[in-house]
Amino acid sequence: MASTGKVGRNDPCTCGSGKKYKLCCARKEGTLSPIAWIAIVGVAAAAMAALVLSFTTTTSVSATTCPPGQVWAMDHGHCH
Repeated sequence: MASTGKVGRNDPCTCGSGKKYKLCCARKEGTLSPIAWIAIVGVAAAAMAALVLSFTTTTSVSATTCPPGQVWAMDHGHCH
């Protein structure tokens, strides 16, 4: 080990595997677990779906009922 108490790349790994640190635990630092990746991808997919649906959702003309004497204006999205 280095005199600073820090593990060097070529020092034996601290996990006891007998491998050099650079070939063992150094590769694991800063990586996400598979469950974390699934969670990130799931949240991103849900956000994308919500974004797409927010642009594609429209009011159905057949489901809209205007008060008597008014008509539905497609370009404005409300009764006139």
